[in-house]
Amino acid sequence: MSINNYVAVGHLTRDPELKELASDRSVCELRVAVDGMGRGGEVGYINVSVYGKPGQAAAEYLTKGRQVAVQGRLEFAQWETDAGEKRHDYSVVGNVEFLSAPRPAAEDEKPARRRREPVAA
Repeated sequence: MSINNYVAVGHLTRDPELKELASDRSVCELRVAVDGMGRGGEVGYINVSVYGKPGQAAAEYLTKGRQVAVQGRLEFAQWETDAGEKRHDYSVVGNVEFLSAPRPAAEDEKPARRRREPVAA
């Protein structure tokens, strides 16, 4: 038996990119920075692909800097550059959960909350 399940929490390094596929489906491509993933506890980066309606929602509501949780299967790819160098990369195909609320736009910002005054007894 083998299990291929990847779960991480991190921040988006750029705005999501929504791409339409030939099969009337769409895919949202994300790049997530994850603390403690690299060597020596450094920040690591992971590419994430989210298909269908969840991907469309991610493209519509997520922006660079938002905190997200990703869960899915880990995929490995390798290729050779034009210069003959061998390269490899890992990516996650799965789902994304929105963890932080969007920042309000300047015109939509709510005024600061007023402090409540104590009620006299």
